[in-house]
Amino acid sequence: MSTKKPFDTNTVIGILLIGAIFLYFGYFNSSQEVDTTGGKADTVVVDEKKNEAAALIDTAVTSETPTAIVDSLDTTVMVSKFYKPAAGTEEHIITLENELVELKVSSTGGKIVSARLKNFKTYDSLPLYLINDNAEFNLELNDGKVYNTADLYFEASRANEQGVTMTMLAGEGKTISYTYSLEPNSYMVNWDVKTEGLSKAIGPNSGLQWEMNSLRHEKNAENERTNTILTYRFSSEDDVDELSVRSDDQEEEENIKWVAFKQQFFSSILLNKSDDFDKAGLVTKVLPEEQTTHTRFMATKVSLGAPNADINAQLALYLGPNKFDLLKEQNQGFEELVPLGWGIFGWINQGFIIKMFNWLEGYGIGYGIIILIIALVIKMILFPLTFTSYKSMAKMRVLKPEIDEINEKHKDSEPMKKQQATMELYQKAGVNPLGGCLPMVLQMPILIALFRFFPSSIELRQQSFLWADDLSTYDSIWNLPFEIPFYGDHVSLFTLLMTVSTLIYTYMNQQMSGSNQQMPQLKYMMYLMPIIFLGVFNNYASGLSYYYFLANMITFGQQFAIRAFLDDKKILAKIQEKKAQPKKENRLMRRMKDMQEDQNRQARRKK
Repeated sequence: MSTKKPFDTNTVIGILLIGAIFLYFGYFNSSQEVDTTGGKADTVVVDEKKNEAAALIDTAVTSETPTAIVDSLDTTVMVSKFYKPAAGTEEHIITLENELVELKVSSTGGKIVSARLKNFKTYDSLPLYLINDNAEFNLELNDGKVYNTADLYFEASRANEQGVTMTMLAGEGKTISYTYSLEPNSYMVNWDVKTEGLSKAIGPNSGLQWEMNSLRHEKNAENERTNTILTYRFSSEDDVDELSVRSDDQEEEENIKWVAFKQQFFSSILLNKSDDFDKAGLVTKVLPEEQTTHTRFMATKVSLGAPNADINAQLALYLGPNKFDLLKEQNQGFEELVPLGWGIFGWINQGFIIKMFNWLEGYGIGYGIIILIIALVIKMILFPLTFTSYKSMAKMRVLKPEIDEINEKHKDSEPMKKQQATMELYQKAGVNPLGGCLPMVLQMPILIALFRFFPSSIELRQQSFLWADDLSTYDSIWNLPFEIPFYGDHVSLFTLLMTVSTLIYTYMNQQMSGSNQQMPQLKYMMYLMPIIFLGVFNNYASGLSYYYFLANMITFGQQFAIRAFLDDKKILAKIQEKKAQPKKENRLMRRMKDMQEDQNRQARRKK
C-alpha cells in the first residue's frame, strides 16, 4: 500500500487552468514600472514626445496614399491673413458647467482648455481633470498653405451658462465658429464646427486635430498606463479596435464613428453625430519611465467633410467616467470601452454580475458587503456542481485501495494492462474518473468574468473597506523600502489571505480525494500555483483578492457540510452493489482491449 498523500486530479486541472489564465492576463496587463522621481523634467519629456509624434505622423504619409490626412501635428504655423490677437490682447476664459462637469473655453483657439469632473478626485484627493493644459484642439485648413487655428483669436457670444459660440473672423464674409453646449446632468458636450466662405481652404488634408497627454489619476500608475489606450469604432462594425498599449503605434482608418482617448476609469471621446469621419489618423506614443504626471500621448486627426466645401459638422465630446450603464445610455457603443471580457465572459458580467451589483448598490450597502453577498450568491448557484465534484472525489477515494492493488499487481507489466485493469474497475463500479472535471470547467467562465469585472469597475474606485482604502487598486499594509521582482514594493493583506486560503483549500482537497500515482509531481505544482498568484495579485484590485478569499472561505464551509453528508461506507456499499450487476462493455473498453491484443500480436511476432 502506498504511503503517498492523495490528491485530486480535478483540483490539479482547475488550478493549472486558473494559473494559466491569470499568468496570461498578468503578462498582457504588465508594463514598465513608473519612476517616482518627478519634477520639471515631466514637461520637457511631454514636449519631446509631442514633437516625436509629429515626426512619426509625417512618416505615415506615403506616395501610395496621396489623400492621407495624417500629415502633421504641428500647431505652431501661423499666417497673417487670419485674425491674430493684437499685442497685449488678454485671453478670455468662458466657463460652462452643469451638475457633473465644469468646462473652460479659451478665446485663444476657441478651444476647451479645462474639463473637471465635479464628483471625482485623484488618488491624492486633488480635483480630477481630463483636460487641464494637456490637450490641444486645432482645425487645420489647407489651400496650398497650412493654417492652424489653435492660437488664433476667437470672440465669444454666450447663450447661457451651458452654451457658448466662439467665432473667428478670417476675412470679409469668412468665419470659423465652434458652438459648445453642455447638456444638463450629463457628461456629453455638443460641439458644432462650422466654416463660412472658406471652401477654397478646405483641402483633402484638412481636418480637426486633437491631441492629449493623458493625466495620471490613480494610485497604481503602472496599471493605469496599461489601461490607457487610444480606441476607435468603425461605423459598420459593432466592435471596437485600438492601438498598441505596449509600444508606439499609428494607424490610418476610414469610416470611423468615434475616437476615444480611454484611461483606466475615465474617457474622452470624440463622436461624429451627423455622419462618419471619412478618414482618421491615429497615433499613440509611450511616455518614458521618468514621466509621473502623464500616462500616454494620444492624437488623432479626423476629416470633417468633403474637399472644397464649407464645414458643417455636428460633433460631441464625452468627458466622463467609464461606467458601463452610463456609457451604454449614450447608445453609441461606448460601453465597449469597459473591458468586461469577450464572448461568454462579457455576457456573464453584463447579464448577471453588473445587474446584481447595481441592484445591491441601490440599497446603499457598503461595497465590501456587496462583494460578500455576490460571493455567497455565486457559490450557492454553483453548489450543485461543487457537490457533484466532491461526490466524484469521494468515489475515487473509496476505490483507492483497489486501485493500489491494481498498480501493485501490474507494476512490472506493460502500462496498457494496468490502464485496462483500472478502466475495468471504473466501469464495474460505475465511476467516471473525470467526473469532477466538468464541474470545474463549468465554473471557469465565472471566475474569469469576475477577474475582468473587479479591476474595471469604477464603482469600487476610492471605496474603502477594512484596511483597504481603495477596492479598485491594491491594498497595502506595509510599503517596502525596496522592490521584490515579480512581487512589488508593498504587501497586500487581501492577497496574502487569498494565497493562504488557497493553500489550505489545496491541502483539504488532497485529503478528500484519492491519489494519482501516475503524476505525483503535480502534487507540488498544486502548491506552487498559489505562490505564483501571490505575485500576480499583489498589484491587482484588492476587491478581486477579497472576493477570491471569500470564495475560498465559503468553499470550506461547503466542504465540511458535504463531508458530513457523504458517508464513505455507504458510497462503498453502493459501488460494490453496482459492481455485482452485469455490465455491458462500452466502446472505450473494447478499444483498449483491441489495442492490448494488437500489442500482444506484435510482441509474439517479434519473438
